[in-house]
Amino acid sequence: MGFRLVAFAVCVFTSLFAFAQQDTPSPPTSDHTESITTIPPETPASAESRLPKLDLTPDATGKLSQQQMQELFRVVADKDLENEKRQRDYTYIERQIEHKLDGKGQTKSTEVKTYEIVEIYGEQVERLIEKDDKPLDAKDAAKEEEKIQKIIDKRKNESDDDRRKREQKAEKEREDGRKFVREVADAYNFKLVGTELVDGREAWVIDGDPRPGYEPHMKEAKFLPKFRGRVWIDKADLQLSKLNVEAIDTVSIGLFLARIHKGTRFLLEQTRVNEEVWLPQHVTFKVDARVALLKGFNVDGDQTYRDYKKFRTSTKIVTMGEVHEQPASAEPSKQ
Repeated sequence: MGFRLVAFAVCVFTSLFAFAQQDTPSPPTSDHTESITTIPPETPASAESRLPKLDLTPDATGKLSQQQMQELFRVVADKDLENEKRQRDYTYIERQIEHKLDGKGQTKSTEVKTYEIVEIYGEQVERLIEKDDKPLDAKDAAKEEEKIQKIIDKRKNESDDDRRKREQKAEKEREDGRKFVREVADAYNFKLVGTELVDGREAWVIDGDPRPGYEPHMKEAKFLPKFRGRVWIDKADLQLSKLNVEAIDTVSIGLFLARIHKGTRFLLEQTRVNEEVWLPQHVTFKVDARVALLKGFNVDGDQTYRDYKKFRTSTKIVTMGEVHEQPASAEPSKQ
């Protein structure tokens, strides 16, 4: 259950700041006064054509206007949406470490799982390949192969109508995400605090705090004032490179479903892959939550992502649980 909560938190936290669209910044130091008037080209060209040009020239006091910050975060949001689409073109390895804690914050147990993320008929699927850094035994491996085969069979036999409904559902979820973006614009005050090097690349550092008097328009946005954080935006690519978020109050999810408590933290670090996309590299989190008002979860976790490999549409699964790539389609990642 711990990782299901974390998956929710990842969705919430990345939306909060990667998609943020408004700021009232403080002046950067004079060493960082600069003018940026264009967005670096990216593929596909159609995505680039949708992005506005930026003018991030500070005023005489070194400040950026609210409008300039709005435009900056809109570009970051568009690029993040594009990253999400392009991530589906990659297979990769995800390693998860979960420490369950007692009431004093001491580790009670540790669980390590490693997954291979593969693509099956346009859907990303996790396949467990290791537990506690050891290969699965025969029984668990057989269960994973059976799970993968069921997904293959389901997609292979999917009717045109069912596929259309699934695609429409996915599009609705994306549209809901775009609406949520507009909510974030009203929910936070953002402050440009300077620049830092992240992985040797210069990034803007921006703090976000709840905006007093914010009134949500979507029910999903009511928890926004419960978080604050800091975001790092790569200056060359205008991409989210790092994100650090903290819950500053208890967050209730549903009437009796779950509560995420004050102090829950989340850190995301991203990396540039194949000179075309920014993808997760490292996630750490501390989740203090209660589910159904009955069972408490106090968890520290660490997730790493590696071995990104790109495939093209010729990629297909030929046998049960086994992904075969056409020789011309494989493209190892360049991180």
